[in-house]
Amino acid sequence: MDPCLHLLQGKAEVKQTELQQVLTEFAADRLALVQRHEASAREVSHYDFNNTYQYVINREETHLGWLQAALADFSVAMPGPSAGLPTPQAPKKVKKGDLGVFREILEEDSRGLGAFVERWRPRVAQFTQARHRTMLDVVLGESLEHKRLFDQAADGFEDLLGRRTSGALRQGAVLPNRWME
Repeated sequence: MDPCLHLLQGKAEVKQTELQQVLTEFAADRLALVQRHEASAREVSHYDFNNTYQYVINREETHLGWLQAALADFSVAMPGPSAGLPTPQAPKKVKKGDLGVFREILEEDSRGLGAFVERWRPRVAQFTQARHRTMLDVVLGESLEHKRLFDQAADGFEDLLGRRTSGALRQGAVLPNRWME
């Protein structure tokens, strides 16, 4: 066997192991954020803000599906979440029309997404494997978009996912538990 070929094969193995490790760590961090957003959605009863959480969680579940497929290429299962993020505390009393009552939860979720992108952007930029780098770049880009939505909600902006029909009143809230038969 050509000694150079052996060295090249060993180098590819190391790169594959490193890639698997990075994808696993990234997936664990992403899963922790999704779990935090699910917990936040249970506490944020404002209809428009909660719809934003539902939108964000839906996209994050898509990201997790992509990561799970990437890890399956290595015959690796999806990891558990990295260090758990603190569970948001529901506001004591929610007065109708008080948009600031959920500010702390929304700001914390925004900060979490910002920290996630800051932590991972430099590592992803070093990837030489285009398929995985592109996937992770999309996840990071959408994470910044989700951060922007949480920032806008924290500032009291309600038309996060589109404008209401003119003249339509903003009313209602999300119930704490889903109705089940």
